[in-house]
Amino acid sequence: MAVVKELIRTEENGGISFGNYELPAKSKVSDFPYQGDVYKVKTFKEITKLERNGMFVYESVPGTAVFSLKQDGSSMEFEVEGAEDAQITVEMEADTEYSVSINGEDAGKMQTNLGGKLSFSVELGGDAAVTVKVEKC
Repeated sequence: MAVVKELIRTEENGGISFGNYELPAKSKVSDFPYQGDVYKVKTFKEITKLERNGMFVYESVPGTAVFSLKQDGSSMEFEVEGAEDAQITVEMEADTEYSVSINGEDAGKMQTNLGGKLSFSVELGGDAAVTVKVEKC
């Protein structure tokens, strides 16, 4: 399995990668510029959290490594790896229904709360990354 040793980086495909679930102690990178925004990542074996301009974007418990995260106004997609199954929460549009797919399989439709948070579980711990897509219905 792979992790993002530098904790956060920009990928050639335009996405952003972050997180290192192998770290025994909390580590963070602040003020990372990406597409006109400023990102902050906190990560270690127990949690991985990403913020954009001081606002919540992604959180996993336990920690994960996220690759090529791309987000626009109506969707988010990324690949995720971790040592064990993870509960993932992402920030989307408030009080909106989204279709979630994991490794190409429909995980169902889910409604965000008034804060825009959407939570789901992902089975991890294998050798391959799991692809997650969240799309507005």
